[in-house]
Amino acid sequence: MHDGSLDQLKREGRIVVVGASLAGLRAAETLRDKGFQGTLTMIGDEPHEPYDRPPLSKQVLLGRATAEHTALPRRREIDAVWRLGVAASGLDMAARRVKLADGDEVPYDRLMIATGVRARPWPNEVEGELDGVFVLRTRDDGAGLARRLDAGPKRVLVIGAGFTGSEIASACRERGLEVTVAERGDAPLVGALGGVIGAVAAEMHRENGVDLRTGVMVTRLEGDATGRVRAAHFSDGTTLECDVVVVSLGAQRNTDWLAGSGLGAGPRGIACDAGCRVFDIRGIVTDDIYVAGDVARSPHPLFGYQFLSLEHWGNAVAQAETAAHNMLSESSDRRPHIWVPAFWSSQFGVNIKSVGVPSMGTEIMFTQGSRAERRFTGVYGYQGRVIGAVTFDNCRWLQFYEQQIEATAPFPPPFPTVDRRSDGQRPIPADFPDPSVPTHGPTITLSGYSPADRRMTFTPAGH
Repeated sequence: MHDGSLDQLKREGRIVVVGASLAGLRAAETLRDKGFQGTLTMIGDEPHEPYDRPPLSKQVLLGRATAEHTALPRRREIDAVWRLGVAASGLDMAARRVKLADGDEVPYDRLMIATGVRARPWPNEVEGELDGVFVLRTRDDGAGLARRLDAGPKRVLVIGAGFTGSEIASACRERGLEVTVAERGDAPLVGALGGVIGAVAAEMHRENGVDLRTGVMVTRLEGDATGRVRAAHFSDGTTLECDVVVVSLGAQRNTDWLAGSGLGAGPRGIACDAGCRVFDIRGIVTDDIYVAGDVARSPHPLFGYQFLSLEHWGNAVAQAETAAHNMLSESSDRRPHIWVPAFWSSQFGVNIKSVGVPSMGTEIMFTQGSRAERRFTGVYGYQGRVIGAVTFDNCRWLQFYEQQIEATAPFPPPFPTVDRRSDGQRPIPADFPDPSVPTHGPTITLSGYSPADRRMTFTPAGH
């Protein structure tokens, strides 16, 4: 089907969406909104229709919502053929067919990949199978963990103090459960927000009664005779008795099914151009395959054309809409996916939000509020410009700093800022860990440059 037959594609084409996720659902709705009348097939490895994941580590674990009630609201009817509970297992690009794990094949004219990420499992499979050891990624994970917390365990061990691990620890303390957090980095959130903010996060954990252990690794999980987890062994030689363990070691991108397909897909995600069209392994862009959401890596003009993989809710929605728009557009009508990353978390009663790419920052400056009061704005600088910002219970400033990032404003900010206490007078090193030392990684992964000319000036609309 050639570009000249876009009308034919809209009338009678076959579009397949692999990944019945947030990005997959929003892409499907956008395709129908834009007049696609052909066959739409949604392939998902879980038996459930698309649901929302952020509540799983927040409301569901607190018992305020059930995992079954996290289905995503539908913006419109998408009139799709649903193939749920069966994973995609391969792709034949030449024949334009998606292979399924049950041996079936689904032909397409255009393919949208939205396979997202999965929880990184505990490296020792036998230990990971112990009763009481959980990861938290799927609806079933959330339901199972919530049930186990309802039963009142004596001690919960959370391995990994990234955003999800910290939220789980917070939910346990709110329920009055004893919780230990083990983090191999120097502090919670250090990979995403740096050591200066990590120190604040560590204080929050400890003030709320979390037994926080940093700079330590869990070397072994031990089960009892019935196969239930009973203890964890640490790299410092100590042992901890625990009856629930939550492994929160970050995510793995779901690209294994594309091995050998010829697409530019690997552990860091699926590379695509700014219009969400996927590259093949030769670096040549495909015309009929698009990608969106956590599994995508696309070059971002605001951040030096670095390829960014963004594990963010809002990014999944915006990228899915752009990919769907471009899939049904002539090349001159295609638009780039340029979304300033934004992220939020709620833990220990504090609302944490960030914008931009803090993990690219080398310096941080507190421009509003104070760290001691846990109400502040921290602004990150990189090579003399504002690259990111984080707020603790101070989110009314976020939009302002988002505009500063879009305008590539200078750092440190030259203007006198209001509501500034003594700890904000000058920038200090943001103290990110050495990238060669694994932590649970920033929420945004930076991985390589595009060969495009990087000297161009980019001014977004409205500035």
